[in-house]
Parts: sequence; structure tokens; C-alpha cells
Amino acid sequence: MPYDRTVRLDADFDTAVSAVRKALADQGFGILTEIDVKATLREKLGHDMEDYLILGACNPPLAHQALEADRSIGLLLPCNVVVRRDGDTTLVQALDPGTMVTLTGLAALEPVAADATARLDAALNAVS
Repeated sequence: MPYDRTVRLDADFDTAVSAVRKALADQGFGILTEIDVKATLREKLGHDMEDYLILGACNPPLAHQALEADRSIGLLLPCNVVVRRDGDTTLVQALDPGTMVTLTGLAALEPVAADATARLDAALNAVS
């Protein structure tokens, strides 16, 4: 079962990160957390890897609707957006919001997933 929505960019990493931040903000998503995986693994394990950033994006009205339908849905909210280098390109990946509906089977989450999908797709299209 595919669980991601991905675009590949011919942009350097920093340019891609800036574009993703703007595109998410334009769709009502704020960035609540940021994990620099490359820096963390280097610091904690001495491991070197490609640029890899996890942005914890949140659209509060959509999160609220989903949590009203199912308090445990926080485990599946499509909040993480990954920006990472892949060879000479940069990938931008987001969790497919439909995964919430598929895994829970809750019809009440369908409109939330549809709205989140439209917003995430618009953000991904804006950067591609």
C-alpha cells in the first residue's frame, strides 16, 4: 500500500526547503517541529548521510477535526514532510492523508483526509 506523496525537484537542498516551507504556509500548515536527521546522526552516531530534514507540519483546523473523530488519530496525522537529497535531486515527501482512513476505517475522517490531500498536493505542486 503506497503511503506517500512525493515530488522530485531539480533544486539544491536549501532552495527546496525554503520553497517547501512557503508552499506549506500558503496551504495553512505551520511548522511545529524540525528534525535535521543528518546532523543528529552525525552528532549521536558519527554517521554521515545525505541532507535529510523532517518538518513537523500542522494545519490546526484539520488536526482538530481529525482528533474530534478519533483521539488516537494523532498517531497517523499527516504531519511529517520530509525533504531529502537523492543523488543529484531533492525529494519532498508527505504522508498520504488517505492512510488515516484506510487504517482506521472511520468514515468521519474522509472529509479531513480529502481536504488535507488537496492542501498537501497543492503544496507539492507549488514546489515542483
